[in-house]
Amino acid sequence: MEPENDTQISEFFLLGFSENPELQPLIFGLFLSMYLITVFGNLLIILAISTDPNLHTPMYFFLANLSFVDICFTSTTIPKMLWNIQTQSKVITYTGCVTQIYFLILFAVLDVFLLSVMAYDRFVAICHPLHYTVIMNPKLCGLLVLMSWVMCILNSLLQSLMMLRLSFCSHLDIPHFFCELNEMVQLACSDTFLNNLVMYFAAVLLGGGPFAGILYSYSKIVSSIHRISSAQGKYKAFSTCASHLSVVCLFYCTMLGVYLSSAATKSSHASAVASVMYTVVTPMLNPFIYSLRNRDIKRGLRRIIGVPVM
Repeated sequence: MEPENDTQISEFFLLGFSENPELQPLIFGLFLSMYLITVFGNLLIILAISTDPNLHTPMYFFLANLSFVDICFTSTTIPKMLWNIQTQSKVITYTGCVTQIYFLILFAVLDVFLLSVMAYDRFVAICHPLHYTVIMNPKLCGLLVLMSWVMCILNSLLQSLMMLRLSFCSHLDIPHFFCELNEMVQLACSDTFLNNLVMYFAAVLLGGGPFAGILYSYSKIVSSIHRISSAQGKYKAFSTCASHLSVVCLFYCTMLGVYLSSAATKSSHASAVASVMYTVVTPMLNPFIYSLRNRDIKRGLRRIIGVPVM
């Protein structure tokens, strides 16, 4: 099959989860509900942090950024999927697909970077409590977030530009509910060696690097907590990072589960279903994890909704 010229490719087809028309209203209602919960929950976290002076600390500054990124992350894929279901269309333009890939990679990797920055914040707070305010000053916090954005933007730009060099054949069906980079590379007719090399190198460097930093931070945190003599002191120290640790486990376990399941089954449909966990479910659960396990966030949320603070 001869590859077509890039300029002739104008659209792709997102196959989604099911072609059964009876299931479309159920899928639409389910994802609309999850999307609204995600946006509303993360907006509440941002409002609580921005309006409560007691939450103007490095930890909550990073949390507000994470909530903003989670809103953007889900907004990259879900509205387009809901629109396609509502209009009974599976079409996404070539430009729209490349744009979706750009923002999806940007916010997914930014999630990873922010989680590693938050791990470093907890490391400093528990292992160097007397120097915490000096080390985690506003300038450093802003710089850490800025550097995360710059690195993620450059990576997304590189991956998107690499996509533009590919030629595609007549088979333009994407067995997913969004334009996933790996699926797009597999659809290409031209040589994809360089694309795969850049994709996997970036995954190891930008995914594995921050994860190694998280593991190192928590190894030091566990060591410091172990040296605390009182049980109450140990509990208090651990409780300050329990929410973050829960989010890290949820994010990385679901991400790992997606790729292990897709590799084991060799099924694109199974991969699409599994990817719902880290693209939709994880951002939806993050506000609940932080609000249910954090008294400061609970107090800030009560102020917003008008419930008297205990």
